[in-house]
Amino acid sequence: MEEFFENELIRKFEEMVENNDELYFETEEYEDIIIYYLEMGDISFAEMATNYALKLHPNSLELKIKKFEVLLELENYTQAKELMQELQEASMESTDFLVCCAKYYSNLGNPRRAITFCERALELEEEENFLHNFIADEYVNLEDPFNALKHYKLALKYDQQDEYSLENVMFCYNQLSRSDEAIEFLNGYLNEFAFSETAWYEYGQFYFNRKNYEEAIRGFDYLLAINPQAVGVYANKAACYEAMGEWLKAVEVYEEMLELEYTKSFTFYKIGLCYKENKQPVLALNAFQKSLRDDPQFYLSMMEQSYIYEEMGSMKEALHFAKEAVSMNDNNLDYQKRLAFLYIDSGRFEESLVCLKKLVDFEPNRFYNWYAYSEVLMLIGEFEEAITVLNQATKLHKRAEIYYQLSNCYFHMNNQKEGRKALDVALDLDPNLLEDMKLKYPFIKEEVEKVKTKKK
Repeated sequence: MEEFFENELIRKFEEMVENNDELYFETEEYEDIIIYYLEMGDISFAEMATNYALKLHPNSLELKIKKFEVLLELENYTQAKELMQELQEASMESTDFLVCCAKYYSNLGNPRRAITFCERALELEEEENFLHNFIADEYVNLEDPFNALKHYKLALKYDQQDEYSLENVMFCYNQLSRSDEAIEFLNGYLNEFAFSETAWYEYGQFYFNRKNYEEAIRGFDYLLAINPQAVGVYANKAACYEAMGEWLKAVEVYEEMLELEYTKSFTFYKIGLCYKENKQPVLALNAFQKSLRDDPQFYLSMMEQSYIYEEMGSMKEALHFAKEAVSMNDNNLDYQKRLAFLYIDSGRFEESLVCLKKLVDFEPNRFYNWYAYSEVLMLIGEFEEAITVLNQATKLHKRAEIYYQLSNCYFHMNNQKEGRKALDVALDLDPNLLEDMKLKYPFIKEEVEKVKTKKK
């Protein structure tokens, strides 16, 4: 690997480019240079190396195939097709060319044609593991897990420790709902490769998905015995304990995980959630505070503190942390709803309007956003603005509540004509709400008999 990154050939090529020189490289050397840049994902340098190479070796079939590969990476399919047609007659015994053709058709959304070229390449008995994975991926694109499974297994046959093939074998079994065969296959694999981290991870996930958490933990424990530094696996093991309601055991696992992590805010957050579920709010608060010390902008912990303070009756602190969370994640509408509720609960109606306005802007199809927004406007005496809002709401929601609210606003504005008109509509839509609305809006109580008399 070190030789790959300290490649003398690459250094020589890059010095040539930098100094605008013209040095001689063999065809094979240019192939290695192009492959290096493709592996590194530096497509612009791969293209540059290809252009230099073909200028020096214009008739090289191998370099033209490399150009084909570069064109595919650049998504230049027009030129790629022209070059493919030019090379086809002379290159049908080249695995690299056939793979490029398969990639071309795969990228253009023709998986069956891609499979045809891969099958032709398999006849050359090279790169079998890669080709079977390629074919399997195309069958996945065709939503054919049966044939995909067959080829992922063949890929695994040619490289028995190919993690990609193994993961996808399990994925296909899952797609086919063949769980008995899946675990039989996995147990067989583990009998042969007992130290496979990927296999033990798949074993744990298999049982986790089937809610056999004890067996899932067994799989994750084997994996951690092989690799105690596998940080993510601790989270999977902790999730098993959480699913079992073993909150303190989950905390123990998360605390082990903390020893290995550089960024700890999310793990402290998870510990806080476990303590919260275990009815230990003080320890939960402590964990959420540690989360925020690690990352002062971790809004999930801010909002959780808000919930706990509310449960403890400390509404001032609940509002403070909700405001902080919303300031870090302004577009989270659930947070906006919570903040609006806390503002209303504390009697800070004007401040709640900012949240409520955002809700009707971003979720206009939710009736209760409009209902709450107009209700608060009425509470602070902004009846004219409430009428504007309610008239907008009527265009989206033919609900009696809106018209009861609208009639109340008009009556407060001494516009009896419009008030009665709105009340008339409300009564037609849902007369059963009348008694509740009379309690909420006293003006309606006075006016309803007049509207009923007029209707007679």
